[in-house]
Amino acid sequence: MAKAIAMVASSLLILLLASPTVFAADHVVGGSSGWSLGVDYKTWASGETFNVGDTLTFNYDSSTHQLDEVSKSEYDSCSPSSNAVNHNDGNTKITLSKAGTYYFLCPSLGHCGGGMKLAVTVSGSSGSPSTPSTPSGGSPSTPSSPKSSTPATPSSPAPKDNAAVGVSSGVTQLALVASALVFGFMF
Repeated sequence: MAKAIAMVASSLLILLLASPTVFAADHVVGGSSGWSLGVDYKTWASGETFNVGDTLTFNYDSSTHQLDEVSKSEYDSCSPSSNAVNHNDGNTKITLSKAGTYYFLCPSLGHCGGGMKLAVTVSGSSGSPSTPSTPSGGSPSTPSSPKSSTPATPSSPAPKDNAAVGVSSGVTQLALVASALVFGFMF
């Protein structure tokens, strides 16, 4: 009886280990430079992969900078409307909850025109591996002075799914499977 239970437990462990590991990434916008003037956000974003469920962390000096979630036309014109969602806490986390393109800018005078704007395109596959930036130890924040109760929504069209299924450590899985088999045969 004990041997049968051990075999069932080992089989379940093997099945669990065979499924892909899925995780979300935290992207620190601008890397170590953060959300500030003088950073090429287009180049920064081109080195990242954004997926549904990932977060963007904006670290900035709140006495100088802010963050607005805006539409494409507001992004293009560097003119946030009263519908833009404003953040000014210095450590803003945005969850990328839908596929599509998200637009952000600094509404401080001249900052958007000086390059403080970011567009990120989010893939619809939430299980795809992401390329995270330097991890951040902040806690999620809420908008401190929203101009609208409706957050900005990503624009269409949504990018095509890249069909990636997740990342797992093969060495770790192999070690755990071998352990499960050894323990299973010991009973």
